[in-house]
Amino acid sequence: MFRFASLGSGSRGNATLVQSDSTTLLIDCGFAAREIAARCAKLGVEPGAIDALLVTHEHGDHMRGVGATARRFDLPVWMSHGTWHAADFGKLSQLHRFSCHDQAFSIGDIEISPVAVPHDAREPTQFIFRQSDYSFGMLTDLGSLTPHITQVYADLDALLLECNHDLQMLANGPYPPSLQARVGGKYGHLNNQQAAAFLGEIDFRRLRHLVVAHLSEKNNHPDLALAALKEVDACISQSLSLLGQDEGSDWFHL
Repeated sequence: MFRFASLGSGSRGNATLVQSDSTTLLIDCGFAAREIAARCAKLGVEPGAIDALLVTHEHGDHMRGVGATARRFDLPVWMSHGTWHAADFGKLSQLHRFSCHDQAFSIGDIEISPVAVPHDAREPTQFIFRQSDYSFGMLTDLGSLTPHITQVYADLDALLLECNHDLQMLANGPYPPSLQARVGGKYGHLNNQQAAAFLGEIDFRRLRHLVVAHLSEKNNHPDLALAALKEVDACISQSLSLLGQDEGSDWFHL
């Protein structure tokens, strides 16, 4: 068994579960510990049985509940050196730090490859997970795509991909110019067209699941994101799913 599920995705909180037969990982914790427990319960996961909590970066929608959740359920926490120094997580009794340029490491029977991404954080990291012959990549919170990113995400079985904003909606939306520049800049977030262009560079036909994530509630619409991705190739529809902010997803099985 190798599967993943979202506990919620968006600017108000992000968390993802990755699970094999013997290992359960929580990636990011942008919700309070009580909310994490409630959302895990819907998927049949006991928070105390989670083997590790991995943190991508220090922005609140990804780390707001890390300290409290780790302490409440006695979870080992993994994050980059930069992320640890960029925010106050409180006391973490089981802290493991790595570089976003490190080689892959393993937790249980899941291999984890950290991937450096361009985002306005201290040492932001995304991850690719492998178990047996299966692979799953998470790619959110980056403002631009590098050749290295395209290379390492080119051949996966499943991908959780950011479609944060529509360019026109961002330009005409409620954000002040400074925030528009930050979100739309090369260290901000991927827009719909960037995500579509990225799919055109990888072997998307192998994807069993293409999961659209981190949509802005003010600067995007699901129909716009899905339409942009479907323009790459009509067959994308067969593997396409969309995550929401207020409710988690079901399990995606590989």
